[in-house]
Amino acid sequence: MVPPRFDISPDQIARVVATFYAAIRQHPGLGPIFAAHVTDWPQHEEKIARFWRNAILHERVYDGNPLAAHRDAGNVRPGMFEVWLGLFDSVLKLELPPGTAAEWSALARRIGRGLMFGLQGTEGTPPSLR
Repeated sequence: MVPPRFDISPDQIARVVATFYAAIRQHPGLGPIFAAHVTDWPQHEEKIARFWRNAILHERVYDGNPLAAHRDAGNVRPGMFEVWLGLFDSVLKLELPPGTAAEWSALARRIGRGLMFGLQGTEGTPPSLR
């Protein structure tokens, strides 16, 4: 069994996800992007909590493809990720001890960079490697 990336409980993950999506729904820029695709918020939040439990706790409970989901949405642009990550960081700092928040933020930023590069590739321009 692979140990967790850092110390966090499934309940803490669920709380962060719920708090984050409550903030997303209120965000003037990101809220409409998500609202165009999410019709069942509890179901979406559970799916994203499974994603994070897989990424952090190494539970095998997520079977989606985040790059394909963001690419197929059609209205997600690479520049949106910095706003998304800033909002996510604010939730992490609100909900978690500082060390745990920092570790999760670093992981989210690595994943976010991968998604940004993947989306850049679909727009016909090579990703910036700098």
